[in-house]
Amino acid sequence: MPNQLHGKKYRAAEKNRDVAAAYQPAQALEIVKKSAFAKFDESVEIAVRLGVDPTHADQAIRGTVVLPAGTGKKVRILVIATGDKAKEAEAAGADMVGAEDYVAKIREGFLDFDVLIATPDQMGKLGSLGKVLGPRGLMPNPKAGTVTMDVTRAVRETKAGKIEFRVDKAGNVQAAIGKVSFDIGALETNFTAFMDQIIRMKPASSKGVYIRNVSVSSSMGPGVRIDPNPYR
Repeated sequence: MPNQLHGKKYRAAEKNRDVAAAYQPAQALEIVKKSAFAKFDESVEIAVRLGVDPTHADQAIRGTVVLPAGTGKKVRILVIATGDKAKEAEAAGADMVGAEDYVAKIREGFLDFDVLIATPDQMGKLGSLGKVLGPRGLMPNPKAGTVTMDVTRAVRETKAGKIEFRVDKAGNVQAAIGKVSFDIGALETNFTAFMDQIIRMKPASSKGVYIRNVSVSSSMGPGVRIDPNPYR
């Protein structure tokens, strides 16, 4: 019986995969590319179900990874810094650099940036903006490398393809690892870098199977399961 919750293009895309099968990464990514039907360059997204309990602080997986082939997205970076650190940020390629001026603009509703980096001495100025920045994932955080004195490295890595990820309440980690316009080699390289980082972050207190399920999809397309056994 046709899935009436989705349109004809989605239902046609579903036919490219065997819902009961678990594919190798390259095969799954090929299917994702073949199944993309939107008129824009869809993101390729990964979802990993982890065997962790996010209510335990030591199992609340959160980190970053630099995708070797980049994200395929132009990232707008705002750096909150002063003096020499502001100059460093500008030299490294930050799109916007400032301090009190940008804090005031954010307070007034300015959010035209994708990543916010700040030096530790400036975090006091951003504290009152937690309700604005937090829900959007824009609040700088030391674990994500966005609160740092090494603004040059932070800006360059972000421009080069660094992404942040964190486990949700259900134990899932999701992230975009490229675009459907990427070739398979680039997508597989990014996929491997992401999975390697997730595996490295396995908490010592996590018991049982750590990598439970892995799937990839395009922004609008159906998910394609990947065999999780090599990662267990």
